[in-house]
Amino acid sequence: MSKREDVLESGGPQRTALSCFGLVVHPTRDVDEPVGGLRRWAQAHGTRLVQVRVPYDQQRIADQGNPEECDLLIAIGGDGTALAAIRAGVRAGRPVLAVACGSLGVLTSVGDHGLLDALERFSRGDWVPRRLPGLEIRREDGSQLFALNDIVIRRGGAGQLRLNVQVDGGLFARLAGDGCVVSTAVGSSAYALAAGGPLVEPELDAFLITPLNIHGGFCPPLVVGATSLIRFEATSSYGGAQLELDGQEGDTLVGPLTIGLGADMATLVGFSDQKSFLAVLRERGIIIDSPRILAEDARNARR
Repeated sequence: MSKREDVLESGGPQRTALSCFGLVVHPTRDVDEPVGGLRRWAQAHGTRLVQVRVPYDQQRIADQGNPEECDLLIAIGGDGTALAAIRAGVRAGRPVLAVACGSLGVLTSVGDHGLLDALERFSRGDWVPRRLPGLEIRREDGSQLFALNDIVIRRGGAGQLRLNVQVDGGLFARLAGDGCVVSTAVGSSAYALAAGGPLVEPELDAFLITPLNIHGGFCPPLVVGATSLIRFEATSSYGGAQLELDGQEGDTLVGPLTIGLGADMATLVGFSDQKSFLAVLRERGIIIDSPRILAEDARNARR
């Protein structure tokens, strides 16, 4: 059994020897407390710490290392930090423990005060591999990209972006406007939701299309099955077009794109007792009860 298989397929009572952690941290949040605790845990267990390179500038907390040499990647920040670490984990085939500094996110498993307990549980196999699907994106020239949350096809400047959108070979819509978001179920609570798309339960084998500010016409968001293929053909004005992958700017859009859903693209470290998807969204205030209901609760509490 390979080192990767030993880490991903643990889950029994045995303790896994962990030789190296790869860290990704938020660029500005105060991470001194969780990083300090992590250093002490690593020193006590003979585990080396390295920092993994991601597309943005991080706070420098360790020497740079490759994710392939790590047993586990640890993201300390929010969902954006977690996404950066997960993308590195996909390429290296490593699981990611996402730690929230602040409120829990959809991708984070524990808060910063729960980090040391999470490491103990991971090291003894008391964790649940949370497999995430991803978007597989293919260009006409055969080159491929991927995204875990979403891909955004948007106008790059002034002028509208025109999109011909097909699903499984049939025309869905022809759009003129700001662009379109294609999201995984997990990513449905991010950009897509802000653009008016639906929430999709992460356990569903589906992904979705959410238009961005179209100029006239009518095109609702569309949820499609896991085996569907979405094809975009774009025509931009003089302002051009741009791709964003998981919130990071990608290439200038050139040529058609075909997008499908790939299963088990990434592995998050989860725990059987962590909060559910909907509980996290309610805690963060993304789902908020009607003011009338909240007022009734307040009146009842005063009785």
